[in-house]
Amino acid sequence: MPALSLIAVAPAIFVLIWSTGWIVAKYAAPFADPLTFLTLRYACAFVLMALIALAARAEWPARRAGYGHALASGVFLHALYLGGVWWAVKHGLPAGISALIAAVQPLMTAALAPHLAGERVRPLQFAGIVLGFLGVLGVIAPKLMGTGGLDGLILPLLINALAMLAVTLGTFYQKRFIATGDLRVVSALQYAGAFLATLPAALLLEPLRIENRPEIWIALAWSVIPLSIGAIWLMLIMIRRGAVSKVAALIYLIPPTAAIEAYFMFGETLNPLQMAAMAVAALGVYLATRP
Repeated sequence: MPALSLIAVAPAIFVLIWSTGWIVAKYAAPFADPLTFLTLRYACAFVLMALIALAARAEWPARRAGYGHALASGVFLHALYLGGVWWAVKHGLPAGISALIAAVQPLMTAALAPHLAGERVRPLQFAGIVLGFLGVLGVIAPKLMGTGGLDGLILPLLINALAMLAVTLGTFYQKRFIATGDLRVVSALQYAGAFLATLPAALLLEPLRIENRPEIWIALAWSVIPLSIGAIWLMLIMIRRGAVSKVAALIYLIPPTAAIEAYFMFGETLNPLQMAAMAVAALGVYLATRP
């Protein structure tokens, strides 16, 4: 596929693939501890991506700082973000609440973009970001009203919020310090960083339970190839080619898309209000990301 065509369709492909992360988390949760599963996922992704980079004779960083920046960005984008979200959901935080917290990321990104990335967020773009947030809130409102309260969930809420902050800072870090370099090499090093950060947490907090079941291996294969390699590679391309705030706005399409997938996979219902809210979120993303 020509480079320009790939850039044009990258947002849609990214949203479609990344939204399945919620499905995989729910699919694998009964059979594996979250941090243990993620540690195995990062290890497999690193090995596969490193082999691809070596086979292609990709250029590795010439300086030690290049390795350090790639490892550090992997801690932000993978270890802290996914680890925090999966841990919070595993410890009782409803998926709808977790999705809402994640959907705050574009607002935080837009607020920080002028200071951390020197990006000017236009009024229409900011209006689109706010509109997208309202659309997401409408999609998950029925789930919020059915949670039965948030007693005892202060720690999972805090962990999930910190995970959202981590991925926000990670996108700025990526834009500033890893603007060049072979993406295959960068991705491999990022997964190495995520593995090195997640393994000690898994050893400390979990009994390292992974059941030998087909569901686990299906979830692992999907997590490694389409999610860890395909979606992350597309995200890194979009960060390099476009504004960080515009890439972050795509996050608004993740919860509605995941809701549709959950409808077909697990029979979760969608009412007319949720479907209308999806259209509002899509309009907000259009306004926030249009040229």
